[in-house]
Amino acid sequence: MKRYKLIGLTGQTGAGKSTAAAEFAALGAELVNADELVSALYAEDSPCVKTIAACFGADIVGKDGGVDRRLLAQRAFSSKENTALLGRLVHPFVTAALFERLRGKTGIVIYDAPQLFESGADVICDRVIAVLADEDIRIRRIIARDGLTEQHAYSRVRAQYDERFFRENADDLLENNGDEAGLRQNAALLYESLKSEVK
Repeated sequence: MKRYKLIGLTGQTGAGKSTAAAEFAALGAELVNADELVSALYAEDSPCVKTIAACFGADIVGKDGGVDRRLLAQRAFSSKENTALLGRLVHPFVTAALFERLRGKTGIVIYDAPQLFESGADVICDRVIAVLADEDIRIRRIIARDGLTEQHAYSRVRAQYDERFFRENADDLLENNGDEAGLRQNAALLYESLKSEVK
């Protein structure tokens, strides 16, 4: 019997999703990070790695049996078709790893997943929270955070769903056009509301 409430946390790059996730965890939520699940799948000689190698070349597997992420990125992100293909291959393994992590969990579980909608994992969540911010603010944050050029930052932003998509498909929104303290405060208020719904 399910004893937890699964909350999907997603949003635009540079909007502040990681800060919101950290606040939820500090308030007592169990946090599952999709990127960490992917890293674990890529680090071992797993069915996921074998599936990727079958489509992107056996040489993307290193001597340790894990994925050469740099080489995979070169091939997977060389076209929209290849990027979509990698997603179709990996997302089912990530979702299976998520369910494994959910065994025995209680209370609120935050699933921090940049590609929540792309993977289809939104359908298994009880609610979805999207963190949003204005594009110019996100561009500045991405440049400062990742050391990218403005052009590369714009490319990364434009590769994602636009703001309207998140507004139409998320259950709750966290707007983050201000400072970190404001985002954490709003996340705390939302978390209190979520806690009141857990039976």
